[in-house]
Amino acid sequence: MNPDETEPQNLIDLLNQLIEPPVPEPVSMAPQTAGWWVLGALVIAAFAYALWRLWAGWRANAYRREALASLLEAGDDPAAIATVLRRTALAAYPRRDVAGLSGADWIAFLQSTGDFPVAAGPALTHAPYAKAVDAASLHDAADHWIRKHGRFP
Repeated sequence: MNPDETEPQNLIDLLNQLIEPPVPEPVSMAPQTAGWWVLGALVIAAFAYALWRLWAGWRANAYRREALASLLEAGDDPAAIATVLRRTALAAYPRRDVAGLSGADWIAFLQSTGDFPVAAGPALTHAPYAKAVDAASLHDAADHWIRKHGRFP
């Protein structure tokens, strides 16, 4: 054998000659480009805006929650239901548009703003003066109008 040739080594000797690779540096979890920071800021701003709109909508509908509670207290008293409807309309619309309405004009206003049933109109106009009205249907119509009417912009 030539002295330049090395003698074959076994597998264990070869494995012992391996060098451990260096441990890589930890990878940063922070975004590396400004675009991600901008996107994150936009997402946070959109979330904050959505929360603000939900809160503002909840506050804007406080009069509805109060009106529905008053309607429950009114029960089947037609005069009390008429009062609750009038107070709710005054809270939702300008006073000049609501305060002077009576009779057919009042019913037309309720129908145009919240799909108030036509059949409940006579019961509402006669409610303060006559007790012989269908109070249950009037109560249901008032509940529907309070929940569904559109607000003055």
